[in-house]
Amino acid sequence: MLGVIGDLVEDVIVWLEGPVRHGTDTEARVFRRRGGSAANVASFATRAWPTRFIGCVGDDPVGERVVLDLANDGVDVRVVRRGETGTVVVLIDGDGERTMFPNRGASTLLDVVPDEWLSGLSLLHVPAYSFNGEPAGSAAIDAIRRVKGAGGLVSVDASSTGMLSRFGRDRFLNLMAELAPDFLLANKDESTFLGLLGDVTTGTERQRLPLTTVVTKSGSQATIIDAPDRPRCEVEVPAVGNVRDLTGAGDAFAAGFLSGYLRSRDLREAAVRGHASAARVLSSPGASATGG
Repeated sequence: MLGVIGDLVEDVIVWLEGPVRHGTDTEARVFRRRGGSAANVASFATRAWPTRFIGCVGDDPVGERVVLDLANDGVDVRVVRRGETGTVVVLIDGDGERTMFPNRGASTLLDVVPDEWLSGLSLLHVPAYSFNGEPAGSAAIDAIRRVKGAGGLVSVDASSTGMLSRFGRDRFLNLMAELAPDFLLANKDESTFLGLLGDVTTGTERQRLPLTTVVTKSGSQATIIDAPDRPRCEVEVPAVGNVRDLTGAGDAFAAGFLSGYLRSRDLREAAVRGHASAARVLSSPGASATGG
C-alpha cells in the first residue's frame, strides 16, 4: 500500500476574470473543493494503487465533508479529529497560475501516528508542508523513520519555495540528508532554490543527497530524473491544451509517478504516468480531474 501523510483541508478556488482591482470588485468564479497536498496525492494515486491517507482534521462539519469526500474516492482514510479544519484560498489568474493563502488549521496538530496506520506501507509520501508546524512535523519525521526501518520506501515533495523559505533552506537540506528519502520531487524553482540541479559529484547541494533520486518537473519542459549511480535522463512532457488551473498538478504528478514506480519499478515509466496524471487536472478548478 502507498501511504501519504499531511494536510487535508478545504480549498476555496477563485478564478479571476481579469486583473485584481484593488479597493473595489473584481469579477471571479468561486469553487469549494477538498484540498491539501497530501490528500490530493492520495486521491489521485488510489485510482492506480491502494492508498492510505494519514493526517488530522477539525472536529467540525468541514472536516466531516472533506474526510467523506476523500473516502468516497476509495482512499483508506486514517485521521485524528481535533481543532478546526484548515482552509486554503487559491487565486488563479488568466494563465492558470496560483497565488495561495494557506491556513492549515488542524493539519499541524497530528501528534502520534499509530503503528497500525503505517502497517503494510511499501512507500510513504510526505509533502514538505508536513514538516512546517508542530507537532505534525515531528510526527511526520518519526513516521518516515519507522517506515524506513521496516524496509519501506520514502518520498518527499519539496512543496513550494515559499514554504522552503519559511522552514529554512539549510534546515530542509539537513533534514533530507538525515532522512535520506528514496525520492525527492520538486519543480524547477524548488530544485534551483535548493541547489539540486547539479550532480552528486560536481553539483552544489546535490552531493549531500547521494542516496536520493531527485525528480525535477518544469511545466511543459522535460522532467529531469537524477538517480544515484545512473546517467541523468529527461522525460518529455506531452503537450496539453486548455490549461486553466495549475492547482494540484504537482500532486497529481506525484501520485502518477509513485503509483507507476510501485507498479513498474522503472523511473522513466513512472514519469510518463506522472505526466498523464497531471494532465487530467489542468482544465478544472482545484485538484479535481476531468478525465479517467
